[in-house]
Amino acid sequence: MSDAVMVKTIYLKATPEKVWRHLTDKELLARWFHETDRDLADKASFQYLSFHYDKEDRTLMWGEVLEFEQNKKLVHTFTHQWLNGVVTTVTWELLELDGGTQLTMTHDGMAAFDQLSDHDKGWDEHLLRLRMMLS
Repeated sequence: MSDAVMVKTIYLKATPEKVWRHLTDKELLARWFHETDRDLADKASFQYLSFHYDKEDRTLMWGEVLEFEQNKKLVHTFTHQWLNGVVTTVTWELLELDGGTQLTMTHDGMAAFDQLSDHDKGWDEHLLRLRMMLS
């Protein structure tokens, strides 16, 4: 396993409550990240679904919520078939700032540089969509 940790911070013109809903509500997640099979909630397992509606099994990624501090911190496992059995951890931290929210995403547990590089680009694209929705 790599010691590398990916950290991304963005600043959103939205309250922590609104940002939190975009991290945990299945309908809002589908608009900037991926559709899920349920809202993300404390200790709940979940699946992110692919956009390929013609597939019988649309499971794309999956995980389990490990920590759930409403409007402040969300920690969940994160894996998919291309990680070859490696289970990573994604941490979302929300900090209220004057008129908005600082959102920091930390993704750790990648086993190889290629995995870091691939996820780096993907997270940039998803966070850009989130920023566009909330700014």
